[in-house]
Amino acid sequence: MDERRVFLLNYKAYSNSYGPKAVELAKSVDSIGKKYGVTVIIAVPATMISRISSEVSWAKVYAQHVDPVDEGAYTGHITVQMIKDAGAAGSMLNHSEKRIRMDELAEAIRRLRSEGLESVACVDRHELVAPVALLSPTYVLVEPPELIGTGISVSRARPEAITKSVEAIKKAGGRLLVGAGISFYEDARKSIELGADGVGLASAVMKAPDPVAKAEEIIRGLV
Repeated sequence: MDERRVFLLNYKAYSNSYGPKAVELAKSVDSIGKKYGVTVIIAVPATMISRISSEVSWAKVYAQHVDPVDEGAYTGHITVQMIKDAGAAGSMLNHSEKRIRMDELAEAIRRLRSEGLESVACVDRHELVAPVALLSPTYVLVEPPELIGTGISVSRARPEAITKSVEAIKKAGGRLLVGAGISFYEDARKSIELGADGVGLASAVMKAPDPVAKAEEIIRGLV
């Protein structure tokens, strides 16, 4: 049992990211996380936050994005208040597929924190770990974008990206997750050995023939 270890699953927008398949996967990952005592975060489409939040007890449900705006005339925006009302525990921010400016990132983190919600701030290189950590997100997730979805993990192809990020997070304070290509037990284990607190991934699980088995394999690597 080690709740210090973190498994972040980003649902993205696959065919199993919504509807009954999404709910069943969340329930299974919730059970696996509890079994191994690992902190589980599931970043889901905004339309699924309420539904999945009501079905899990261990996992934390995050929005995949939130806009740093007030309540008001903001058609199409997702506010912090909206995701909190839907049952979210926090939000992922600045993913490589949903980049925002640094000032927007800072404001989104501030708004989430003011509502008692968590945040995962994504960066694409180790040089940004310390500056973003100073904004006090719950976690910083470093993901070299060229490895995302390749099945070639950052822990194998770019271990220095992890070790340099670990050095940066120690200086700035905070907790570090690593991602991009995390696909196997060994990838998760190596990430922890290099000093990360956990891993973030998507396609390795969401596109696997057996997503539940793949999730358990990677979670086992964390402990």
